[in-house]
Amino acid sequence: MNFADDYLAQLEAFAARGGPLPRIRALHLPTVDTDQDYRGEFCALELEDGSIGLSFVLLDDTLARLRDGQDGFGLRGADALEVARRYASAEGVWKTIGFATANALSRCLFDRAGFRPEKSSDSIGQMNPQPGERVGMIGLFTPLLGRILASGVRLTVVELKAELAGERDGYRVTLDAGELADCSKVISTSTLLLNDTLDRIAGYCRNARWFALIGPSAGCLPDALFARGVTLLGGSWIIDGKGFIAALKSGESHSGCTSKFALTPESYPGFDALLARACA
Repeated sequence: MNFADDYLAQLEAFAARGGPLPRIRALHLPTVDTDQDYRGEFCALELEDGSIGLSFVLLDDTLARLRDGQDGFGLRGADALEVARRYASAEGVWKTIGFATANALSRCLFDRAGFRPEKSSDSIGQMNPQPGERVGMIGLFTPLLGRILASGVRLTVVELKAELAGERDGYRVTLDAGELADCSKVISTSTLLLNDTLDRIAGYCRNARWFALIGPSAGCLPDALFARGVTLLGGSWIIDGKGFIAALKSGESHSGCTSKFALTPESYPGFDALLARACA
């Protein structure tokens, strides 16, 4: 099975054993188009218990289509698990909505189990880059380039956009994901979870001893990612749901409403343990 199937299988198990799941309260969209501080890049799916899941919305025309159909998706009061299944079975807008809903259900499970991931203040996912190391970056994280390059690594960036390919000041952008095979450390955008490239890309990273998947929408259950070689999942933990939604809609910074987290195989108790705690 691919990652989406594995992820949904866990949510199905949560629904079967964890008691009634909250239904959907609302889908919240950004009202501004900006990538500053991740504003305008993500939607938020809110459940009736206050759980919130995020999903990236800047793939193709996803955001425009979400805005066009926001009042017609019939999400208010909908069965959250049924909508989450769209992540594995649909494309485009419904895949995005399904992923956000799946992430909201993951947050619901974490809260019922009394689990909170460890906080992290490291924007590059605890990479600890060393001079001369071969580092791969999947998706051009422009704000992170300065810190990574200052360490003296050899950086290769893998992109899907042909217009970005070429030599840059201190690094190189390529369309060939096969070049990741020579990298000992890899950092990736969580967009891989939406564009159906995760399983293929993970195969190229099998020689990496450190593989971080980061981004605000990386709020999923990590078990299937760890099984595919990911060594760290870094995302945004929402600590003030109402404040976060207000910031999303206004385009203001949501830094006071979230904290960064890092999950590793060593710090994560595992799905079975979380489910047992949630059902206790």
